[in-house]
Amino acid sequence: MAEPRPFTPSLDPEQVTDLRLRLSRTRWPEAATEPDWAQGPPLDEMKRLVAHWQDGYDWERYASRIASVPQVLVEIDSLDIHAVHARSSDPEAIPLLLTHGWPSTCFEFLDVIGLLTEPEQGQAFHVVCPSLPGYGWSAKPTGPGWGVERTADAWVALMEALGYSRFIAQGGDWGAMVTTELGVRHADRLLGVHLTMPMAAREEGDEDGASELQLAGVEREGRFRRHGHGYNLLQRTRPQTIGYSLADSPVGQCAWIVEKLKDWSGVDQDGHCLLDDDTMLDVVSTYWLTGTAASSARLYREAVGLDRATYVDVPTGVTVFPHEIIRPPRKAVARRYRGLTYWSEQDRGGHFAAAEVPELFAQEIRAFVAGLGPGR
Repeated sequence: MAEPRPFTPSLDPEQVTDLRLRLSRTRWPEAATEPDWAQGPPLDEMKRLVAHWQDGYDWERYASRIASVPQVLVEIDSLDIHAVHARSSDPEAIPLLLTHGWPSTCFEFLDVIGLLTEPEQGQAFHVVCPSLPGYGWSAKPTGPGWGVERTADAWVALMEALGYSRFIAQGGDWGAMVTTELGVRHADRLLGVHLTMPMAAREEGDEDGASELQLAGVEREGRFRRHGHGYNLLQRTRPQTIGYSLADSPVGQCAWIVEKLKDWSGVDQDGHCLLDDDTMLDVVSTYWLTGTAASSARLYREAVGLDRATYVDVPTGVTVFPHEIIRPPRKAVARRYRGLTYWSEQDRGGHFAAAEVPELFAQEIRAFVAGLGPGR
């Protein structure tokens, strides 16, 4: 097994210079013919955000942030996998694997790492946050086959290389699918799984007696599938085609990602997105600097035909955030995740909960693990 190699991502000033030049030469489309975000990010909003990226964005802050936690590269199955690896000082800490999704990066978890490794109260964790293959600083697969199943296998090898034979796994979006697959393929390695977007098929009657909050989630998912699902079809059929555009145009990459960050995130009491401009541009910048538009999109094609029905019997916790895009009812989740032991519905947060509401996200993980008891 390959040994972990220390790694620190760095910022190339020439990339920033090139980006600013490209931004200055943007050829803008006309404004949309419908108001607000009905056809995508409004022209004036994109011009404002891009102007900030070009002249106001703090690249030193970005470079410091992505280098602020210990990181490693581990060669697994002939592919270098990048991961944040933050160990706790607590000798009783439990290994915790956090997996991100799209359009996100492993740095989505930066604000929860300290809350989980060195909490003021409660269980501590050794935190591992890998970058999915073809995302961030993980290597890009050069051939087909790196789907959810193979990634789950790679995560077991990664944790083994870091010295963890058993662990808690957590994820949302693609992270939920990889984590679910870990429960299917590697139940013996798991102390439990925690999900923010469980994948379970509905059946008639599953929503009988649902609360207003739950019904609102059903309506939100319906809107997402009717009006916000086109990216999925494109990325799972022609990821290379969109890759050319996004790899060449920083404004195209920005719009492609920011639309999702804005639409899928929760809002505060004043209706403002819980992710600010700099947080969103941190995500866009990582995709741009690593050139991972096409390689990240290919995971959608790899997952065509993914098994979404096999039972998961390991202890499972689910936290439902109100602005999540896919929200199967509890009955459906319990039918597939037969080890469901923890269910929590929150009143704030969305698809990127670790970045939006980090304290609440960390609290939910600790609450789930506390319920596993001393026999874990």
